[in-house]
Amino acid sequence: MTQPSTKPYLLRAMYQWCCDYGFTPYLSVKVDGNTRVPLEHVKDGVIVLNIGSNATRHFTISNDEVAFYTRFNGISREVSVPVGAVTGIFSRENGEGLAFPVEAVTEGAAQDSPSVADEFELGSDNNLGEGSQKPTPVVASTSSKKRSGPDETPSGSSDDEPKGPKGRARLRVVK
Repeated sequence: MTQPSTKPYLLRAMYQWCCDYGFTPYLSVKVDGNTRVPLEHVKDGVIVLNIGSNATRHFTISNDEVAFYTRFNGISREVSVPVGAVTGIFSRENGEGLAFPVEAVTEGAAQDSPSVADEFELGSDNNLGEGSQKPTPVVASTSSKKRSGPDETPSGSSDDEPKGPKGRARLRVVK
């Protein structure tokens, strides 16, 4: 008998912590054929979702999926994400959160998602089906460097530095 995953319990705990202290919880998701999200908002195979109570309706975190309704550009959409596709949950205000490795999809789990499966294919460099993966340690940090724009990078910066607007939390892989 396999050990049940602790991931959904940790997701619920972090979500509750954010709500208790007035923070806005965000969910980072690796999009694959089993996720039901608006594809026009997916960047590099990842989508970050605001899961705060002001942004969602009928929000649930079960042991198998995170499901809710939310608005994208004023249009109400249903979102369904397998727990295994969640790569992190964090607070928008201070960057505190948890990061997770992407888990392999189990046979028969949410295979009937034609809108995403038909429209989105991941590149061949993704290792979603190779079994258990060793967790990658990450740290949340805030960037305090002065930027001239959100998409511009200063010359001479390395790829290891967190990128984004000033004061926004970013996760950085620690090797």
